[in-house]
Parts: sequence; C-alpha cells; structure tokens
Amino acid sequence: MKKQLHFLLGCAVAAGLASCSKSNNDTPVTPPTSTNVDVRGSITTSQHWTKDKTYRLRGYVYVDGNSTLTIDPGTKIVSNKDSAGVLVIYKGSKISAIGTASEPIVFTSNETDKKPGDLGGLVIVGQAIGNGNHSVLEGGVDAAHQAFGGNNDTDNSGTLQYVRIEYGGKAVNPGDEINGLSMYAVGSGTTVDHIEIVRGLDDAFEFFGGSFNAKYLIAYNCADDDFDMDDGYHGKIQFAVSVKDPAFTDNKGTTGDISNNFEVDNTTDAKGYLSTPVTSPTMSNFTAIGPNNATGTSTDYGYGMRWRRGSKFILANSIVMGGQKAGLDIDNDPTATFYINGESGFRNSLLHAVTATYKTDKLTSVAFTDVTLKTLAEGRDGSKSFTSAADIGLTDPFNNAAPNLLPKSGSAAITNVAKFEGTALSDAFFTKVAYLGAVDPASDWTKATWVSWNR
Repeated sequence: MKKQLHFLLGCAVAAGLASCSKSNNDTPVTPPTSTNVDVRGSITTSQHWTKDKTYRLRGYVYVDGNSTLTIDPGTKIVSNKDSAGVLVIYKGSKISAIGTASEPIVFTSNETDKKPGDLGGLVIVGQAIGNGNHSVLEGGVDAAHQAFGGNNDTDNSGTLQYVRIEYGGKAVNPGDEINGLSMYAVGSGTTVDHIEIVRGLDDAFEFFGGSFNAKYLIAYNCADDDFDMDDGYHGKIQFAVSVKDPAFTDNKGTTGDISNNFEVDNTTDAKGYLSTPVTSPTMSNFTAIGPNNATGTSTDYGYGMRWRRGSKFILANSIVMGGQKAGLDIDNDPTATFYINGESGFRNSLLHAVTATYKTDKLTSVAFTDVTLKTLAEGRDGSKSFTSAADIGLTDPFNNAAPNLLPKSGSAAITNVAKFEGTALSDAFFTKVAYLGAVDPASDWTKATWVSWNR
C-alpha cells in the first residue's frame, strides 16, 4: 500500500493556477504551506516530519519497507477519538524521534476535551529474540504486520528520546489492546530514554521479548499496569517512575484482572511458564507510587509488584510504596523457585504497602510463604519494609497532581546507599549512583520541562 498524505490546509495548487502566480507588481507569491497533515496507510520510503506541521494519525499507520521515519524536536503527532491513531514502526524499519528537554516530541489527543483512548499509541516491532508467548501483535493490526521477533538481539529499531505519549490506549477485545508504548522484540541497538506515558487507557509500557535497554521512563496515571513485561524480555532499565491515579483503572469486565505498578510474566499457563528465553529484566533506581488507599481508590488496584508465570527479575536500589493489595507478590512455582535460588531478587530497596507487604500466591508444590519471601528479601537481598509510607521520607509522593518524589533530608533513600553488585548490576549500562529510587536528591529530573504532570 502506498503512503497517503492528505493536506488539510493550504493552497489548492494546479498547474497555471492564477492565484499562485505573480502579482501585478511581478513579486513572486509563495503558496501557503500546509500546517496540518493527515497520515494514513503505509509509509514505505523514508520520511521527515517537522515541527512546523501537526501530523494527525488516521487509524493504523505502518512505517514499512526498511524505511526510516525521522521526527524533529518539538513536533506534535495527534489523533482524534474517531480513529484512535496507531503508529507502527515495523521490523526492518526505524524511527528517529529525537526530541530535547525543551522541545519534546509529543503524541497526544486532538480533541478539545482530551480523554484516554483518543490516541491509540506507538508500537515498535523489532527482530530480536522472544519466546513465542504471543504469536502475533496485539491490538488489531493488519495481517501483514502481525509477526514479530527474530534472532538478532542487537537489532536496531532507531532512537526514541524525549518523547511524551498522552491519552493513548485502544482496546480491540478483552486482553487485546494497544498500550502507550508497545515494544515487540526490540533489540539492544535501539536507543530509548526520556519517555513519558500520560493518562493511558491500558498499560503505559509493555515489552514483548527483546533486549533493548532504557533510562528515564515515566508512567503517569495510566489505567492498567505501568511496566508490563513478558515474552522473554531481557533488557536493562534504570531511573524509572510509576505514579497511579487512585480512582482510575480500565474496565476489567469479568476478567478478574487488576492494575499494578509492575506486572511481569514469562509465558501463559498453557505453555507451562518455562518457554525460553525467560523474561528476566535487570532494573535499578525505580520509584513506584501506588494509590495508598486514598479516598475513592478503585477496587481494581492490586500490587506494587506482581512477578508471575515463570518470570525472573532483579530490581535493585528502588522504592515501591502505596501498593493496595500487596507490595511484593510472587505467583506460580517457577517464579518462586527463581526467587528462592537467588536468580531473582528485590535487592537493597524500600517497600511499603497498604495491606500485605509480602504475598505469595498460586503455588502448588513449592514451599514458599509470605514469611519466607520477607526473610529472603530483607535478609539475603538487604531490602527494608515500612508500615508507614511517610517513614521512607519522600517529599510529597501521593500528591497526584504534582508528585514530588525528591528524598527529604534524612530519607531512607539517602541513608541507605545504592549497591551495584553481581554481574548484571555491575554492567557499564548502569550509572553507579549512591541514592535509592529514581530521583537524585541534588537534581530532580522529573521536574524538567519535557515532563508533564496534572493530567
């Protein structure tokens, strides 16, 4: 399918049209430039979007044919609710979306009354390794663009820097949705940093396999899970924030689903949880803020962290607080076994929850209790739990309109020193800071101009 660009404004130019010729004094008249561009269908040759125009996604738009979409700093990409536009960067093609702190690239609603779901979202599809948990892309993409993954873990899908995605999310069927940013088998050659997802209708970030690494991520007031990882995702992430609106969750119907700061799986029940590669993110310096039982908290809120279905993980030097049903939850025998044998760990971190701080669930043959989990997390892994969120010492974390995640003087985030021990955390990717959580006590990056709150 050829690309289709429809210009909404500007001169209707035809050869020899008098209005676009010279005036009476022979001074050349330049036709006005269109400032609003509708984008449909497939883009199969490289294209450059500039900040002097606004680009409106009409339905699903596919960047295909090994082409590159370059987007300048300050460019706005919009969608109306009648089509909930989705931009898909398909495998072999690239996106070069390099914003700046003062001029981020913004995907957002084109409605006057902006609502979650006005925009579909951004989907990047690579050729790195996954485990086949999902056989096709979610969210109603066409048949020609459903396959993802390959065997090239260093695959390069381009660059995303200083990008904000607002009012995204598109539910095609229950469990079949477009998220704010979906990354399918994206390789480590891809650059991802300084990304914010705002007021999304489903997950903020979902990573389906792949090996890319990321820094400086914010999930703010999204309805389902903020960091959802599965299909064998095995990358590294540092400096990330999750903040929940206590009253806002998506429609769960009769699924029994819940909304969490983290929800990490390997494979489904039917696949036995053990497909390889195993979902195994390595993460440091997260700050995750749950609803903390505020007035009006949705009954669909669940856990600060839900690790399940055979996933393993390292989460270190982090702060997780305000989880509704539990703080750290481990489900299913293989997930528990990874934690027991030390392949997984919640290390050198701070934890608070409204009800149960630690929880184990859906175990059949592994002897692993809430007490055992606490013993390992606070003994072997060196983490600490708190009965009061205030005792962690962040400035104003539950002020949803303007969350202040800066550690106060004497905060446990400062008095406990970050550790980057073991092969995974000693990797050069990780910046070896001294503090816990996402925010440097001396310099709060979440207050930079590219970040948007109060939505």
